[in-house]
Amino acid sequence: MDAKDWESCSDNEIYLQDRSEDDGEESYYSSGFLSKLQFRKDISKARWINDLAMAEVVEKKGKMWVTMGIVRSGKTYCLIEETLFLIEIGALHLLDENGICLSLKEVYEKLSDESGCYWELFEIYRHLKSLGYIVGRHGIPWSVKGLKIKTGTCSLQGSEERNELLEMEPKDTSIIIDLFDNMQINEVSPAFDVYLPNSRFRKSSPGDPSFFLYLSRGNPPSKVEIEALERKQGVVPLKFCHVENGRVSFFSFDRVELAVLP
Repeated sequence: MDAKDWESCSDNEIYLQDRSEDDGEESYYSSGFLSKLQFRKDISKARWINDLAMAEVVEKKGKMWVTMGIVRSGKTYCLIEETLFLIEIGALHLLDENGICLSLKEVYEKLSDESGCYWELFEIYRHLKSLGYIVGRHGIPWSVKGLKIKTGTCSLQGSEERNELLEMEPKDTSIIIDLFDNMQINEVSPAFDVYLPNSRFRKSSPGDPSFFLYLSRGNPPSKVEIEALERKQGVVPLKFCHVENGRVSFFSFDRVELAVLP
């Protein structure tokens, strides 16, 4: 697809920056133009599947696929936050089921509860990726190799086929989610599993995340609520995130013990 065709795929401003697939993800993290499209020589292609609310990758180019996309039955699928991020950085063409290239505006409109990601979550995802972190949707593994499938454990909405692709949450994680669902405290919910940059990262054996990230849409959780989570989540640290007027803020809590007065 030449430059003229590429321009027709979006109604947004294009940031013309020639890149090759050898640049890798790190090359654009500090560009400051993540909200604008970038022109690349080598662009992957994917097809949006409405019933799955995901994109099936049909042509891979570049090194970003080492840490992006979930693998199921030999195929790679992109969740909406991954899809939109790759389109924003000019690394992906997204086609609809009729083979027509979708504009960036049309992809933005796919952010919804049905897709499992809304605007605040995407802003968090984009911010973390721009810093170089490896980010995955909480409770959804990149690969199911060696994992046991548990029917009905995934809370995301969608078709039966989509649930089969996503219903892979570990038992302990399900307990944590159930805990928050029952408490309904300040709309705090698990968002992403976050890993530090790692050139040896493998989807089939990612290891424990560096931290679990929870989205806070109200007041910060109380000490009792945090302690309840910490008892359930194991050794992985918890961090919280709040989004307001486009600003993404992260915070965590350390244990503080006050001296006992005589």
